[in-house]
Amino acid sequence: MLERALDLRRSQLGTDHPDTLESAGRLGLDLWALGHYEQARQLDQDTVMRRRRVLGADHPQTLESALSLAGALREADRNEEARQLAEDTLTRSRRVLGEDDLTTLRSAYSLAIFLRELGHYDQGRQLGEDTLTRCRRVLGEDHPDTLRCAHNLAITLQKMGQHERAYQLDQDTFTRRRRILGEDHPDTLRSAYSLAIYLKQSGHTEQARQLAEDTLTRQQRVLGEDHPDTLRSSRHLTTILANTNEHDTTPAPPP
Repeated sequence: MLERALDLRRSQLGTDHPDTLESAGRLGLDLWALGHYEQARQLDQDTVMRRRRVLGADHPQTLESALSLAGALREADRNEEARQLAEDTLTRSRRVLGEDDLTTLRSAYSLAIFLRELGHYDQGRQLGEDTLTRCRRVLGEDHPDTLRCAHNLAITLQKMGQHERAYQLDQDTFTRRRRILGEDHPDTLRSAYSLAIYLKQSGHTEQARQLAEDTLTRQQRVLGEDHPDTLRSSRHLTTILANTNEHDTTPAPPP
């Protein structure tokens, strides 16, 4: 439906009309969610260029498209480009929209991810913690963006060796996501995947296997066999099964 709407608006309104660009921006988000990262990147790149020219570089819709493009660049392993774009978007968002605007908060936690991916763990942690505090105050503990920020901070903490704190944060995020978004939501399944990694690294192989198998089954049904998240979970489950010890009776850490 989004593809059809975009084609109609391009033919009737022109490629640079704000409504056409709105359809392009929404389609880019959907392509990203479906794991079609290269298609999302190409569409987002074109949309950012047109919105900058038509609306201006500081327009909120331009900033949203730039943030979406940064995410697509990261999925293409172009992390340095993603970081630079996210930094520029965050600077503009803070100046135009304010520190606590939703677009600013999304830019901030996205930049925290890119910093982590580039190995700047402490910078990513500091930005992630500040953004999570703001999200909790502005959006509330259970808002999907607050939970995304918490999930990404937990991954950074795990990378820094702060395993217990990472586990507690991710467990809390997983519990909230299951209650608010449902057990099959892609964000919930990402939290489950992270918890399975933690359990495996902590030596709780059987619990990790059970959670990884359940997560993979749900992702295959909800996202499809070929979605990047499904493929990643499949590889992780293969690793767990290869290292499973039938006599592993280590109790899982308390929730």
